[in-house]
Amino acid sequence: MTNPETPTRTVAWTVADTAVGPLLLAATEKGLVHVVFRADEATTTAALERLASRLGATPEHLPGGPAGDRLREAVEQVEAYFGGTLRAFTLELDWSLSAGFHRTVLRELAGGVPFGSVVGYQDLATRVGEPGAARAVGVAMGSNPLPVVVPCHRVLESDGGIGGFGGGLRMLDIKRSLLAREGVLPEPLF
Repeated sequence: MTNPETPTRTVAWTVADTAVGPLLLAATEKGLVHVVFRADEATTTAALERLASRLGATPEHLPGGPAGDRLREAVEQVEAYFGGTLRAFTLELDWSLSAGFHRTVLRELAGGVPFGSVVGYQDLATRVGEPGAARAVGVAMGSNPLPVVVPCHRVLESDGGIGGFGGGLRMLDIKRSLLAREGVLPEPLF
């Protein structure tokens, strides 16, 4: 039984419409914690259930208070990014969904690979002091809980190939679109 005097931890969430489809954005009191592509009703429900289980939190659709304020800022910045007026996110991030090597790699990516640039998996591994860990960097990219904001789309294969993207092959169109948006690739013809 829950103690009625113990506050329940909540996760504020909303879905933002973007050029790459609906994005689920979720924030805790610490900051943005999760971004999910193709956030239709089923995807959103499943993501919120996993998030609630992992964080021991109750999802609330865009509540008031500090978490809701952070979420509103996240929505504004995501809209500005897709609107072409934002090149660097300045959001507070909650790193609760990543740890260890993955967190180290994602933090380096977030702070060290600016808009319009790319880095190779091997180069990113070297930057975090693990030059033999290119494949582990790929795994970290695939587990990124904050895509777009922590720009895993900017990580390419050493030979210049596009590489993978979280969610598998069905998400490569999103990676291409994000890279085109940043001027790294030409805009798709169709």
